[in-house]
Amino acid sequence: MIVHQKPRFERVYRKLNSGEEKECVDEAIRLIISNPGIGSPKKGDLAGLFVYKFKVHRTEKLLAYTWKSDQIVLVALGTHENFYRDLKR
Repeated sequence: MIVHQKPRFERVYRKLNSGEEKECVDEAIRLIISNPGIGSPKKGDLAGLFVYKFKVHRTEKLLAYTWKSDQIVLVALGTHENFYRDLKR
């Protein structure tokens, strides 16, 4: 499986504070690689995107991605606040 990162995802990932936060995100990425259909598919303006929700410390994070047969593209990472609005841009 080939994994690509969009610049929006890379910026947020680089700014994660602790190693524990990065480890939680890495674990979420591993789960997505093993089962790309794990996220919930979006409709309307965001059709084609999947969003996987997971917890980091008691904060819910969302990871948006797309996938085809052999390729996953990590699009965005963040909290729920304004997440979908920013994805539409």
